[in-house]
Amino acid sequence: MLKYILKRILMLIPVLIGVSIIVFLIMRVFSPDPSPIVLGQHATQQATEAWRQANGLNDPVYMQYFNFIKGALTGDLGTSYYTKTPVVKEIFSRFPATIELALVAIVLASIFGILIGVISAVKKNSIFDNAGMLIALIGVSMPIFWLGILLIILFSGTLHWLPSNGRIDPLLQPMNVTGFYLIDSLIAGDMYAFKDTLRHLVLPATALAMYSMAIITRMTRSSMLETLQQDYIRTARAKGISEGKVIRKHALRNGLIPIVTVIGLQLGSLLGGAVLTETVFSWPGIGAYTVACILKSDFPVVQGVVLLIAFIFVMVNLLVDVIYAFLDPRIKYSKAKG
Repeated sequence: MLKYILKRILMLIPVLIGVSIIVFLIMRVFSPDPSPIVLGQHATQQATEAWRQANGLNDPVYMQYFNFIKGALTGDLGTSYYTKTPVVKEIFSRFPATIELALVAIVLASIFGILIGVISAVKKNSIFDNAGMLIALIGVSMPIFWLGILLIILFSGTLHWLPSNGRIDPLLQPMNVTGFYLIDSLIAGDMYAFKDTLRHLVLPATALAMYSMAIITRMTRSSMLETLQQDYIRTARAKGISEGKVIRKHALRNGLIPIVTVIGLQLGSLLGGAVLTETVFSWPGIGAYTVACILKSDFPVVQGVVLLIAFIFVMVNLLVDVIYAFLDPRIKYSKAKG
């Protein structure tokens, strides 16, 4: 198992290099020149050339890429053209908000997706199955931004139950220890801040989780239907084992393998795809900030964010592969034999 993990970690290197090359070339080829955006349309030619020279934009493209990689290997992703702040500091001041939102969303999507999927499979062709598939269809079909607007109108504008924007009430701002407000408020022992953070998370996390929940529901139902037809399930039932235990211990555990794959992929997608949700709910995360930097051609920030998300995505896939061995001993044995 250790050898397999080390091999997968080594495979990160070409993946990250490929991602860095692609995003670097896209930003250089398709993005407008950032100098007039930064300096203004009335900047002189001399000022423009001096700014480009200072930021290395007059160097050959291959040299710019080499300098970017050289800095990235030492933890230096450059400096934002606009704020003059190191990209690493810019990213990590906002990324905890996105991670917190994505983790809450994937937890909601996994719990309800697996629950609805299992019920739909066990009660096949019943009203519960039809209701579950209807929910999954709505989740796949409805755009995130539209669902977010509907949630704001209903629960914030009409019922006044939940806040519609931000992470927390400014008056309850917790002490910044980890950047995760739920954790920071617990560390400080401030339950008011903890509850307020949860209230602010409900609407954006629900909107973000809906699509993933639909995908997980469909995969769970399909996997469970296939598993319930296996011989060992019929044998367990013939032995007199209760139906609940058959479902939990035998069917669900063996049916979780493809579900874990979907959950891992969805988590990676949520981290990189929370842009619309963050925009609709004014969530101060990395998604909305990255879009603003793309529009302003802030090359260092965009390159750093994409590289970080790619790294997290690949690491999540590695974690999923490791979890396989615990869910299905046959995978562990086959690897050991190999």
